[in-house]
Amino acid sequence: MFTVSSEYRHLPTAEELPDSDETPVDNELQNDIPNLLLNLLREIWAERSDWFWGVDMCVYYEPNFDKSEESKAVVPDGFLALGVPRYSGEGGRLSYVVWEEKVLPVLVLEVISKQYNGEYDRKLEEYQNLGILYYVIYNPLSGRRGLYKNHQSLEVYKLVDGKYELMPSISLLPEGGEMVWLPKVELGIGCALGDIDGWEREWLYWYDRQGNRYPTARERAAMAEALLKKYRDRFGDLSE
Repeated sequence: MFTVSSEYRHLPTAEELPDSDETPVDNELQNDIPNLLLNLLREIWAERSDWFWGVDMCVYYEPNFDKSEESKAVVPDGFLALGVPRYSGEGGRLSYVVWEEKVLPVLVLEVISKQYNGEYDRKLEEYQNLGILYYVIYNPLSGRRGLYKNHQSLEVYKLVDGKYELMPSISLLPEGGEMVWLPKVELGIGCALGDIDGWEREWLYWYDRQGNRYPTARERAAMAEALLKKYRDRFGDLSE
């Protein structure tokens, strides 16, 4: 992390910092998976205002006092910060600036694509050195030849004494998939087969402590409709 040698030195603000590294995502999952997790959090923590989930957003962690545009940053596919305002101003955050927020993200997420970007080595070491508590890697290419052969589709690392350790996963039955419980977040994160807007594949979801998956808005609507139909079949339409 950074240190400020003088209280009179000017720290660059979010408005002075680039809000993107201009590197495009190279597959849909790098957008869809973080956004799915964000939309679920909006429902799970609807009554809370002390959290922020960023998607493909710069996280600035060390300022450059002479050239603000050269301040050091990482750009995870998704990240979670706790103890910060859910919303920051009418226009929202341009980026996440640690020396303004005064809170380091508790979790970062990387979704691996065909073009390897150092998720298992360079980025792991980078997040480890930053002191990020949880590092989540989702790998849709796991089990294939080469680099991905010995990695699981979901790996969650926890910082222990300054080093990342792989956390154990819990198999989920009968739904299938697996989950890793995150005590600091008080949620589990896991993967399971699902249908998101007609796209059937494995997705990442949030889970409760008992291993129950939090449903999407569409799933909740379908469950409510099924419950209403069951009620009408049994008692009839009370509006008639």
